[in-house]
Amino acid sequence: MGAPLPEADLREAVDWVQGWERLRGARLFITGGTGFFGKWLLDVMDRADRTFGLGVEAVVLSRNPRAFLEAMPHLEGARWLKLHAGDVCSFPSVRGPFTHLLHGAASSDARHYAADPRAMRQTISSGARRVMEAMQGQTGLRVLFLSSGAVYGPQPPELTHFPEDFPLAPDTDDPGQAYAQGKREAERLIRSACADLGFPCPVARCFAFAGPHLPLDQHFAFGNFIRDALEGRPIRVGGDGTPFRSYLYASEMAAWLWALLIQGESGAYHVGSDRGVSILELARTVGAAAGLPVEVERVPVAGAPPARYVPAVIRMAGELDLRPRVTLEEAVARTLAWHRQFRSPTPAPFPSLEAP
Repeated sequence: MGAPLPEADLREAVDWVQGWERLRGARLFITGGTGFFGKWLLDVMDRADRTFGLGVEAVVLSRNPRAFLEAMPHLEGARWLKLHAGDVCSFPSVRGPFTHLLHGAASSDARHYAADPRAMRQTISSGARRVMEAMQGQTGLRVLFLSSGAVYGPQPPELTHFPEDFPLAPDTDDPGQAYAQGKREAERLIRSACADLGFPCPVARCFAFAGPHLPLDQHFAFGNFIRDALEGRPIRVGGDGTPFRSYLYASEMAAWLWALLIQGESGAYHVGSDRGVSILELARTVGAAAGLPVEVERVPVAGAPPARYVPAVIRMAGELDLRPRVTLEEAVARTLAWHRQFRSPTPAPFPSLEAP
């Protein structure tokens, strides 16, 4: 959808980041600039550059620059934006020097890694290797890698929140964990390269999010329920509604990621909300906002512990003074309002199962 983000969201995202001046005159290389994360990051960057007169330049890797500009027409002609055509695993050399690298390229669409999990894992790790090869010869580079909370594997049911030093990892024999395995391998590759080169490298382990640009036709329950609401049909829960997730609004997500790139220390930070809600509670929140009923496909198994995927956000709060502020109810209201203002035909349904 080629619609601008709400001005209020952009203002608050810029306001929540301390230290924009550190980007004055910066030159950034960004991968993953065309998806949900990238659209928010670039729009917030555009707002910050105009607000503070930063004079930044961002070279953004895109498989299809024309399609990107069709999706983001308000950025066409932006002084600070340079598009670099190529695939993350094999893109042609890019001319430096750069002061910052933000690597976020990787599909999180469950259909991709269900169809070919080995290829998904290989793409993520090969992309990380190619990006770090392209940065050889840079000096004084700050690096941010967008990873995933999935790198821990399934959350034990007795654990209410993943700590940032949780020791477990995804099962290497489980094809369903290919995305998580790929992200974990990419973390290792990037952190090792940065350690060798002396680059600071915060890693953002991202959880679940809410807001404009979140796909409505993938495995994200929030997007699926918003789709149902826009179509005026009952909010359909594809499972039993018992799994717990948490949802950070996208303006906060973008602010947190820019704050990490600007001033984060090396190591893992959780980017997500620590307010756990069941999928059923999420569905009811969307249903209440839209005036629609909720339908649950399956009955919960008696006595079975609910699955969880909820982070603690200790480092973000303690080091960067960033905590979730936008409530789930407000996130739902803002997202519905944006879609209704800039509505395009909604995609075909996809089951609302919500995998990490």
